[in-house]
Amino acid sequence: MNLGALIDLGVDPDFLKQELQKLNIAGFHLDISKDIRRGISGTKATVVIENPDNEKHRHLRHVEELINQSSLSPKVKALSIKIFDLIAEAEAKVHQISKHHVHFHEVGALDSIADIVGAAICLDFLKVDKVLSSPIQLGGGMVKCAHGMMPVPAPATALIVQNVPIRTGLVAHEATTPTGAAILVGTVDDFTEQIDFPIQKIGYGIGQRDVSEVPNVLRVYLSENDNHPDNSGREEACMVECNIDDMNPEWYDHLFQRLFDAGASDVFLTPIIMKKSRPANTLSVLCSKSLLPEIKSIIFLNSTSIGMREYGVTKTVLERYEKEIETSLGKVRVKYSSFQGREIRVKPEIEDIKQLAVRHKLTLSEVEKIVNVNL
Repeated sequence: MNLGALIDLGVDPDFLKQELQKLNIAGFHLDISKDIRRGISGTKATVVIENPDNEKHRHLRHVEELINQSSLSPKVKALSIKIFDLIAEAEAKVHQISKHHVHFHEVGALDSIADIVGAAICLDFLKVDKVLSSPIQLGGGMVKCAHGMMPVPAPATALIVQNVPIRTGLVAHEATTPTGAAILVGTVDDFTEQIDFPIQKIGYGIGQRDVSEVPNVLRVYLSENDNHPDNSGREEACMVECNIDDMNPEWYDHLFQRLFDAGASDVFLTPIIMKKSRPANTLSVLCSKSLLPEIKSIIFLNSTSIGMREYGVTKTVLERYEKEIETSLGKVRVKYSSFQGREIRVKPEIEDIKQLAVRHKLTLSEVEKIVNVNL
């Protein structure tokens, strides 16, 4: 339903199919069609498994290798692995085992790999800056899982949606699977019931099941801010901090990467002096409120911190947008920032500058000079 809704919203279905082929796994294809549920028309996306008897169950390591060895963009890879990690951690807690020993069962199957990686591809295609969601509707009744009949929500789903707003009972069946819950928790910046943004476009993803209680559709809105009026905006966020004086400095790079992959807006260190004149660092992480549980978990699991403090902050940010330009060296993504209708910052994407420097055997300075001619 998520893939269908995003395609209905404007994602090019051929592009999605081409990107999914970069996973280099055979045995499935995406079938896209128009359909209708209770008078609401939209797009239905079905992952067709071509030989279901040979479908493999995979561990987290296998899934990560599959994604990392593909030619998908780094952003799509990071988001896909983040979503799979949410599921693995939940399943590990349910079964009291390491997440690396989790057999994914239905989740590791081809259809869920396509759903999760496809979601990351679609959001990257739409160049989404922020995702909002209403509270997650879980449904009710019982659901048949690999381990037998379970009450809704399934145990893994219940763990994944911890600390985010939920609802239950709209329908007498499972309304959100572990895969769907992980996609939402992994991509949503804030959960809210307020629609206080201009709606440019609406997409409907059609569910496989046709139920009588409510239309089995997923509705997605697309909102785009004007880049030229008063462009500064205020956003509520959280700051998480902890003081660290006993950690191997080589660990910080890994910790930073995990935090940024999880969606942190900013991560930085401040040198400090602690008691007994011990040199140390304050780790500061800026993130949305919805990410707070995951950010704290990453810090505890990947650092020597035994405690942290958190507090709310208000960010004031310039309106930003990105577009791709052609240069004599190749394509480069450029970030533009504006304030009160004036464009005041133009910055080429450094990762693109690095790639062009390597490809053409030039220095970063030489590439920047060539790119700046095209700005």
